[in-house]
Amino acid sequence: MSGPRPQSPSAGGHAPGYRAIRWNMDWITRPLFGIVLAGIAILVLFSRPEFFAGMVILITILAAYEWHRMVSLGHAFRIETALTSVTAALAVVALLALRSGWPALLIVAAGAVISAIVARARGQNPVWQALGVVYLGLPALALVSLQAFPNRGALVIVGLFLIVWATDTGALIFGNLIGGPRMAPVLSPSKTWAGTIGGSVTAALVFGCYVWLLGGTLWIAAMFGLIFSAVAHIGDLFESFVKRRFGIKNSGSLIPGHGGVLDRMDSTIFASVALALLVFLAHFNLLFGIAS
Repeated sequence: MSGPRPQSPSAGGHAPGYRAIRWNMDWITRPLFGIVLAGIAILVLFSRPEFFAGMVILITILAAYEWHRMVSLGHAFRIETALTSVTAALAVVALLALRSGWPALLIVAAGAVISAIVARARGQNPVWQALGVVYLGLPALALVSLQAFPNRGALVIVGLFLIVWATDTGALIFGNLIGGPRMAPVLSPSKTWAGTIGGSVTAALVFGCYVWLLGGTLWIAAMFGLIFSAVAHIGDLFESFVKRRFGIKNSGSLIPGHGGVLDRMDSTIFASVALALLVFLAHFNLLFGIAS
């Protein structure tokens, strides 16, 4: 009996040369599109709150499409996507119009309840469908409120973005260059301890330099960046868990080199909510040593 025949790329497998080319292309497309998206985000960030809120709502709608497609297991998901999108948009509008977070949070809660009821009536899993409303609605409110309400809000969000982006980039570089033991093989087989630690150290260096350039205290900011990067890692692991739970590799393919919107925003989702809690409940100043 003959042994197994090697697969060609057209037969469902990929030759080593193809994988090397694809890996090299990812190193080109990922930073390229990351820089373009970052530039657009920063440009809108320093504009009027309404424009930034519009960008956040658009991203939330795209992410809602990916989330509900992912958790619906092949069933129709447009109604659930519409519910999450409308809920997030109404909550953001209420936040800016009333300049208060509580009505907006009530809208998100009501949207989650309605989504659960509709999902149950349609034979969907109500928990996962309702979770999408909360998972995407809260960071939308967090980002808009952080930009609109605190003094130097745009600079605060730039700091948040730098921690998240540095964590993701450092994890990618150190994970690929060093490799080594896996951090969470069940949740995310590709993540290593080298990548996790490298991402946190990168976040500390980048955020420390950012605050120092603005006139703040470098070493305190670096320590915060090191610690807060853990939130970005947790956000990344959570989405990895969800994708593994539903048997998919990427949430989408909209962004070359990154996958879907959720693949690009997973760390920001958790980090933005955590930072909003620190800023608005603990009156935390992210720009250490700079008057807020």
